[in-house]
Amino acid sequence: MIKKITVLLLLSLGISTSAMAASPTADTVQASLDSMWVMIAAFLVFFMHAGFAMVETGFTRAKNALNILMKNFLTVSIASVLYFFIGFGLMFGSSAGGFAGMDGFFLSGREDIGFFLFQSVFAATCATIISGAVAERMKLKSYILLTIVMTGLIYPIVGHWVWGGGWISELGFVDFAGSTVVHLTGAVGALITVLFLGARIGKYSKGKANAIPGHNIPLGALGVFILWFGWFGFNGGSSLAADPELVPHVITTTLFSASAAILSSALYTLARFKRVDPSLTLNGALGGLVGITAGCANVSLTGSLIIGLIAGIILVESVTILDSKFKIDDPVGAIAVHGICGIWGTAAVGLFDIQNGLFYGGGASLLGVQMIGVGAVILWTSVTVGGFLFVVTRISSIRVSREEELSGLDFTEHGSNAYELKDTVLESNAAPSPFGTELVDRLNSIGSGSMNNVNQRNTV
Repeated sequence: MIKKITVLLLLSLGISTSAMAASPTADTVQASLDSMWVMIAAFLVFFMHAGFAMVETGFTRAKNALNILMKNFLTVSIASVLYFFIGFGLMFGSSAGGFAGMDGFFLSGREDIGFFLFQSVFAATCATIISGAVAERMKLKSYILLTIVMTGLIYPIVGHWVWGGGWISELGFVDFAGSTVVHLTGAVGALITVLFLGARIGKYSKGKANAIPGHNIPLGALGVFILWFGWFGFNGGSSLAADPELVPHVITTTLFSASAAILSSALYTLARFKRVDPSLTLNGALGGLVGITAGCANVSLTGSLIIGLIAGIILVESVTILDSKFKIDDPVGAIAVHGICGIWGTAAVGLFDIQNGLFYGGGASLLGVQMIGVGAVILWTSVTVGGFLFVVTRISSIRVSREEELSGLDFTEHGSNAYELKDTVLESNAAPSPFGTELVDRLNSIGSGSMNNVNQRNTV
């Protein structure tokens, strides 16, 4: 009897083990690959925030470095939590008249956590675009309030219109990875905020724009490389699947557009200013990346090169015009990079889409739809950001005082400094030497007023 029971137990154990170790199917393997690729892409997009932080820090003054770093860290944190609370539901919930989602808040009823994660880092990217444009003179608490509104309401609504089944998507609007949804939305928010803030002290005098040089261009260049690297996940991950044909195509068009934009911006600045301008060339790379984001899956490799070449030239001219003609003080060129190049990238889909583009015999209908989408996003973002800031400025100023701006936001907002060059370079037990003292003093007081007329361009 005992032998029979033992045999039965062994048989049942073998049957259950075989059931649990069932061979994976092709569908389950593909699902795992898709999920893994989206997660890798999400990591890359998250890492882009390091790039934004380095670009903004390098191309502004040393006395504001900590403030910029804190804004970037706070942006990612606020966006992640708030997008979970409300943003994801507004963006991808069941549509209410094509305007906004009405469920899925706190991920209620949703199991696609991987998709949520990928979209949440996108939301943070949109908000951080504003950080660079308002650098060196906006109160931290005012910036935080604006970030809450951007990630909790303004960006999710735009996202629903285009990616959540909203009214713009029903028109046939194409924005594969966010030239309009992410970049243009952030840039318009930045523009409206800059108009409320005004220019930095000393930026404009007697109708002339003065250069306010950044303190570490190599650091900014590192940031551009990081952003370029992360953009492969930004665009490639928007496939939401490990598609062996689509993903390589998207990444290649991304590479080509950025490369072409660097070449065109470098050559154009050489022709226009008689030198290759480093800051404009670095921004050219970003302009090419923004320009290809909408159509990276829809244009040919040759089309991506053309889009990038044009984006580089557009970037140089738009930075120059915004600064010198319209007196819009954007320390890192975010409005030109993400706004003007975002519009170009969205319009370029209507021209170069290999199925419905104007240059491929598809007529002008897609181009018209693309411009309707651009106009709608500009109007929505302008009205909402403008209305919010109008209310806030009736209560309190969103700009730091003159004394705080001259002292630097690192000290006035955080009670610390990013660099203590004099302490580390000059302090010693030996008798102090005058060598290097003047240079260190200038570095520690960059932007105090004496550096405004330095003949150095800085527009990133």
